[in-house]
Amino acid sequence: MRKVGPHARLGLVVAAVVLAADLATKRAVLDGLDLALGPVRVAPFLDLTLVWNRGISYGLLEQDTVLGRWLLVGITAAATVALLVWLLRTRSVLTATSLGLVVGGAIGNGIDRVVYGAVIDFVHFHVGDFSWYVFNLADAAIVAGAAGLVLEAVRGGPIDAAKGGSDG
Repeated sequence: MRKVGPHARLGLVVAAVVLAADLATKRAVLDGLDLALGPVRVAPFLDLTLVWNRGISYGLLEQDTVLGRWLLVGITAAATVALLVWLLRTRSVLTATSLGLVVGGAIGNGIDRVVYGAVIDFVHFHVGDFSWYVFNLADAAIVAGAAGLVLEAVRGGPIDAAKGGSDG
């Protein structure tokens, strides 16, 4: 068994913070705002609007069946376990932080899918005729984490999984 990397705790703390913040914002939206009546304008470019996402990012692979829902739960769980293993072995601060962001977001959206059958999305950016998709804090964390992993790969840093978990 491989030794736990020096930044595993950092990654796990980041994952826990993302998960807690994601669940708290979703609970606040469900309990504190009646978005069923329509969007709430926060700024000229930002609305809060409730969308139940039954697919993955951008509503891809939308699943309306119980089997499809649990298939997505299973895929999310398997990917999260693989990312946790990587997180526990990494020797890079950026990789650990990035994986923590992705893992925390994946768990938050996974919990939604188990509890509600769909992911709670509610942040909607728009400018003029341009409208970004509706997302949540977990989605933003996943995107930021993926960007961190790409940055590490581009700058030539230690992407441990690509190097078999070596010190890089």
